[in-house]
Amino acid sequence: MRALIQRVTEGSVTVGGETVGAIGQGFVILLGVTESDTDAEVHMLVDKITKLRIFADENGKTNLSLADVNGELLVISQFTLCADCRKGTRPSFTHAAPPDEANRLYELFLAECRKNVPKVACGIFGADMAVRLCNDGPFTIWLDTDEMKQPRHAHT
Repeated sequence: MRALIQRVTEGSVTVGGETVGAIGQGFVILLGVTESDTDAEVHMLVDKITKLRIFADENGKTNLSLADVNGELLVISQFTLCADCRKGTRPSFTHAAPPDEANRLYELFLAECRKNVPKVACGIFGADMAVRLCNDGPFTIWLDTDEMKQPRHAHT
């Protein structure tokens, strides 16, 4: 499972010109579900994201979490994060989860986020969406559960 997290002052998503989700300060999360993802990856990612300390404290240090600043989440399903661009110039999406399983894990991700975050807005799975945000910093983090499972330092 892959997540692109952007710290924002505000964010929104529209479908067909209608706003379907909007937040103030918090994270806009673009979420990609791969073919090997399970419920375990959802729990790992939600735990990491909700505890990330990337908001500034009174001294300007990134020490505060989403809960510390009463932050909100806007979660957008984005299968293109599963693109494989190693060969050629046209991305392959063969490693993206099948739509039914991707939607199930996306919905589980939303449900788990809602256990920890008072306001969680979202897009519409599979829809053509327009996402607007004001990236604060800019501050953007890339998380991949496959990478998170690896040791931090390789020992030789």
